Parts: sequence; structure tokens; C-alpha cells
Amino acid sequence: MDKNQPIERYLVLFLPFGIALLFQSDPVLSYFIAWIGTNLIFYLTLSGWVKPLPKDRPIAEQVMRPIFLVQIIFAGYMSWSSIFYFLNLLGYDNFQKTDNIYFVIDHQKVELTALCQRYYVLGHAAFVTGILAFMKYPVKKKYFIEKEKIANMLFITAIVTLPLSVLFLRISGLQQFYFQFSSLSFIAGTLALAFAIPLKKIWNTAFCVLLYISNFYEALISGFKEPIIISVLVLGLFLYPNYKKLVTVIFVPALLILFIFLPTYNQVFRENNWSGDVDADDAYKLALDATIKSEQSGDDSNWGFLVYRLSEVDMFNEFVQSTPSNIDFYGLQLLKQSAIAVVPRAFWPSKPSTEELVMERVYDAGVIRRGANVSAKPAYIVDAYLSWGIPGILIGLFFYGAIAQLISLKAEYLFGGYTLGTALIFSGLFQIFWRGLSFEFLVNSVFWSYISMYVIFRILRYTGVLEEV
Repeated sequence: MDKNQPIERYLVLFLPFGIALLFQSDPVLSYFIAWIGTNLIFYLTLSGWVKPLPKDRPIAEQVMRPIFLVQIIFAGYMSWSSIFYFLNLLGYDNFQKTDNIYFVIDHQKVELTALCQRYYVLGHAAFVTGILAFMKYPVKKKYFIEKEKIANMLFITAIVTLPLSVLFLRISGLQQFYFQFSSLSFIAGTLALAFAIPLKKIWNTAFCVLLYISNFYEALISGFKEPIIISVLVLGLFLYPNYKKLVTVIFVPALLILFIFLPTYNQVFRENNWSGDVDADDAYKLALDATIKSEQSGDDSNWGFLVYRLSEVDMFNEFVQSTPSNIDFYGLQLLKQSAIAVVPRAFWPSKPSTEELVMERVYDAGVIRRGANVSAKPAYIVDAYLSWGIPGILIGLFFYGAIAQLISLKAEYLFGGYTLGTALIFSGLFQIFWRGLSFEFLVNSVFWSYISMYVIFRILRYTGVLEEV
């Protein structure tokens, strides 16, 4: 931690949790104190009050660093998204108080949700403390790449990593590398497009546009909302430094539209494609048509999405209710299982299924019944709580932020700065930090992404793309 920075400023980040805890006898007030507290943490950290923000680049040109994008997506999703679920518990439907005379407030769920929200704001404070404690810029450069080569380097990376990802997908036991290189190809292609447009490189731009459209279509037929939103978000972030007004006018409304339309689109797509009755192409057309019609008819199914599927707080309630009252804290068990998950199945064919290891604690907590054809993997903060309770959240979230920051710094050190280090390598290989998953999936992904980062570094050094200062 920076010794020149007053520790009292870090402690202020934990005040929302402390105040919310004082008012726990009034769960509604306690919830809103914790929820608003997240906004205070964002303000104190993103304004530079707790610790000055990096000054080596303009803010618009460093948004992929952990203090900005990782915090906003990870902590924002974790802490903000529960508001709709809580309003629904209080009797609101589409932000209007219901007049249903049969509606009765479930006070136990209200108390549990307030408790989980206190854990969320505590986790946010610990997470961002981990980032700030190790945030030290500018990074001392040992290697560099000539500026004129960066655009071509990004273009080549996008082309090379795409077939590599497909190759890993087809090799038994190495499918986990498919996700790494698929994400890296997407980031490289999007970043190459953002570089090619202002440089007016026609062929590079045309190819990158085709690659982007292909990636966006793959996101549309994935059945998941995150890849679609990330596709638009990342392109907007990369274009923003050169086209601030255009990005604000186009991409901000586009993201809002996606949040409105995606619930219906995804629901219809999954109903048709995941059942095996319709292939992805036809399911995409049916889902798109249904989305347009639902908007025209004023369908209000989006509220159900916001309440039950946008946030994971309902599942967190179940875990908090069962642990430690019915099930003891797991201690180091989840970390031991994470070590098992790191070993590639190609080297250990009989390795226990990571999915089954994770789902075992879901079944034990009664979140879903055994045999149900549903995947309900706990979020990172849930696993931190299941391991050691409140100390688990403090330690687990602090290390989460610290490791993300340290890897970003290492990437900038190895790859000559922000553009290749954080914007390409960190955002491409370590995108799992944006959302976070269960311990086993997170540790496995981060470990092998770190190995991949060093392999790519060695290749670029060997080929002379990266030169020593």
C-alpha cells in the first residue's frame, strides 16, 4: 500500500458497510444505505480522492485499467443490480407500487437481501482497496514496440488468434484455451478497427469490420447477453478517445436499447435453440422477430428479467440462509478444488468435473434440486462468503482486486505500455475479471491466461516485435 497516502482515506471506503450495519434493525433503510454506499465508493475512487488516478495518460485513454473498467463492470454489476429485486420485494412492478390487495411483503427475504447488500458493499470496498493498494503508474518500461507497428500488430493478432481458438476447441481436453484466444481475437480485432479508422487504412478497416460483424453475430447466437453487450461496449471504449461526441451519441443509446431488448431476445432464442428444435440461425430470426413484436405490443417481460435474472442476489440469499446455520463454512476446500481445476484434462483424463464440483455446493444449499437441468454457479463473492463468512469476503475481494491490478501492471511491463499490455493482453486474456465466477473457474482461467501471456511475450521477443529499451 502507498505509504504516502493516508490510510484513513482507505478506511472511509468501509463506512457505508459500517453505517448500514448500525441500521440493520431497519432492513429497508439498511439496504438503501448499502446500495447508495456503492455510489459513494465509485465517487471517492474514480475522482482520485482516495488515491490519485494515473497521470501517464488522459482518462479517456486508460479506461481499460482495473480501477476503471473492471471496477465499474464487476462491482457495478455486483452491487447495483439487486435494486430491482429489492423493489419487487417491496411490492413494485415496473417501478409502480402494486395495488394487489393479496400482496404481502416477505419480511424474511427483505432482511436477507439487506444483509446480502451489506456484503456487496463490503466486498466492493475490499476489492477496490486491493486495486488501489498496488496501483502504481507509470509502469517502468523494459520493452517497447514502435508506434507505427502497433496497428499492424493488432491486425495480425486478430487474424492469428482466431484459427488458434478454433483449433483449441477441437482438441479434447484443451477447450479452456478456446475461450482465452477467442476473447483475445475479439479484443485485437476491435482494437485494430479502432486504430485503422482514424489512420484511414481501408483494407485493414474493411477486414476488421467483417471480423467485428462475425464476432457480433456469434454473440447473438450464443444465447448469452454478456457477449452482445461487451461487443458494443468495447468498440465504443476503443473509439472514444478519437470520436468522443460520436461515441456518446451512438453507443450510449445503443447500450440502453440492448438492455431493453435483450431479455426478450435471449428468452425466445433459448426456448427455440437450446431445446434442440431449431438451429441457431433460425432461432436468431425468430428471436429478433419476437423482440420487435413484443416492443410494439408493450410487453413488460423485461421487469421479470431485471428482478430475477439481472441480479444474483436471490441465489445469494439462499446461500446466506443455509451457511453456516445448516452447512459449515468451507474453509480451504474451494481453493483445493480450484487447484484440481487448474490441471488440464488432457493430462488428467479422469479429473473430476469442475462443473460438478461447483454444483455440489449449489445442491447442498438447496438453491436448486439435484437432477435439475439448470446451471446456477455461485458468484465470486458468494464463494468468498461460503469459505469464511465476512473475513472471507474481506480477504477474497481484496486479493481479487490486487491480483487484477498486478497482472495489468505486469502486462504493461512486458508489452511496452498500456495499448498492448492492458488494452489488448489484459482485456483479452483476463476478461474473466470483468464479471468473476466461482473460485474453480476463475483460478483455472487466470492461471492459464497468465501462462498464455508469457508464451505470447516470448514469441514477440523472439520475432523482434518487442524490443528491449
